[in-house]
Amino acid sequence: MEEDTKPLLVPVGGDESNYGIMNIQFNPEDFKCKRPFHVEPTNIVSVNDDMQRVTDEASAMNKRIHYYSRLTSPADRALIAPDHVLPAPDEIYVYSPLGTAFKVDSCTDGYGKNSSVVTIFMIWNTMMGTSILSIPWGIKQAGFTSGIILILLMGILTLYCCYRVVKSRKMIPLIDTSNWEFPDVCKYYFGSFGQWSSLLFSMVSLVGAMVVYWVLMSNFLFNTGRFIYNFVHDINVTDIVPGTNGSNKVICPSAASSHPPQNKSVIFSSGNNTGFELFEEWWNKSQTVPFYLIAVLLPLLNLKSPSFFAKFNVLGTVSVVYLVFLVTVKAARLGIHLEYNWFTENDFFVPEFRILFPQLTGVLTLAFFIHNCVITLLQNNRNQENNVRDLSIAYFLVGLTYLYVGVIIFASFPSPPLSKECIEQNFLDNFPSDDIMSFVARIFLLFQMMTVYPLLGYLARVQLLRQFFGNAYPSIFHVLVLNVAIVGAGVAMARFYPNIGGIIRYSGATCGLAFVFVYPSLIYVISLHRAGQLTWPALIIHIFIILLGLANLIAQFLL
Repeated sequence: MEEDTKPLLVPVGGDESNYGIMNIQFNPEDFKCKRPFHVEPTNIVSVNDDMQRVTDEASAMNKRIHYYSRLTSPADRALIAPDHVLPAPDEIYVYSPLGTAFKVDSCTDGYGKNSSVVTIFMIWNTMMGTSILSIPWGIKQAGFTSGIILILLMGILTLYCCYRVVKSRKMIPLIDTSNWEFPDVCKYYFGSFGQWSSLLFSMVSLVGAMVVYWVLMSNFLFNTGRFIYNFVHDINVTDIVPGTNGSNKVICPSAASSHPPQNKSVIFSSGNNTGFELFEEWWNKSQTVPFYLIAVLLPLLNLKSPSFFAKFNVLGTVSVVYLVFLVTVKAARLGIHLEYNWFTENDFFVPEFRILFPQLTGVLTLAFFIHNCVITLLQNNRNQENNVRDLSIAYFLVGLTYLYVGVIIFASFPSPPLSKECIEQNFLDNFPSDDIMSFVARIFLLFQMMTVYPLLGYLARVQLLRQFFGNAYPSIFHVLVLNVAIVGAGVAMARFYPNIGGIIRYSGATCGLAFVFVYPSLIYVISLHRAGQLTWPALIIHIFIILLGLANLIAQFLL
């Protein structure tokens, strides 16, 4: 109760490092992890929406503090809410593009509750997304040797840029940045341009993720429905595509046509062929199935709070673990098929180095992307001095997972009789729809994506509508228009351009240009310049990083 009696404004005096604007002094004891003292219930992702979060007095105090804070720049943080208006802890979720939603517990007295092991796992789980399905294809595009090298180099580069993001807040003097996120840092250095550009690139990553999800969900739903129909009706169907023989069949859909394969198949069992043809007419991967998803997902996107779906974030971990298991079993059965051709290409193998390598770097930019939420994750680390170490270990584990899946799928792909060029952008497409292990993987991934998709839509709605209307749910009309536009983009891509590798690398290179390469490097250079510590080597290195990000983006449209 003693803290409750402390005034909001402390008389001037003491250490000058504690001064705010207008000679208002911060109390150093107030520099701890504080929750928002009042947030409208409709804007909170919480498991229990019926819980009373704040009293009327705290709500009134909230409005007063918001009024005072408008008298000065938000970056100055001159007025800090007293402890007695803080409500009970709320639950916060961190969202990762192409990944999952992860629960983050509140802080207590400036320290997080999570151990280093939990923090490492959270970062690994948040970063792991559907881009893992395209890593083998990316290695094929770059070449086996250069693909391995690029995964290692991109992991190191994105880790360093992520390290710069973590350290960016601490390089701002005389301001309490303890509750800042990276977009706040961008706004401090670049003003409204930093605020709106960070919003733009964040929306690119979110919408890109949702489009990829829609394409993949259409793919998984199509193959799952086809497997169930054939199993129930005891139909033996073989796709008209090249493939291997035997119980461990691998197919090459891209060899059948220059376009994505449709429902091209032949029935080998006797029975009612008319019913099967009718089923294939109404259950088409690009013509009908993408539209069926609208009936399920569009109503879920319009919910005010998608907190129910956040309970299923563990499915992301289960899906990745099962994919690793599937890859291991398939490799053990298929064996290793490698032949080293450094610069020449033959009918079955690709060169070790290929000019198409930027397609892999575009995928990897998004695969290693966590820069927009890493500060939130590390804030809850119990031992803050271990943040850099834990972040490095998490990146190492993520890179190791990508390497394992990518290398094993590429090496075990049966060449001959099939060419390595047959490796699909979603490596599950290289297994027929009647493959049991692939069927289970598609079920896991489909259900996981259908629970994460409303969460990504919620985050996109909060970021965009709150900027324009000051409310994440201004009206059902505004929300419906936004959701219809996002769903329409997904349906259009699934219908006309079901190219997940292309979508991932375009969105990865675009949002990565800002959050991974440009902003962390520019902020570090500017902060060193203001402190009088900028050197030529530091300037040249970080300009080179920015140029790499720009070249990575340009190359996606040239190849």
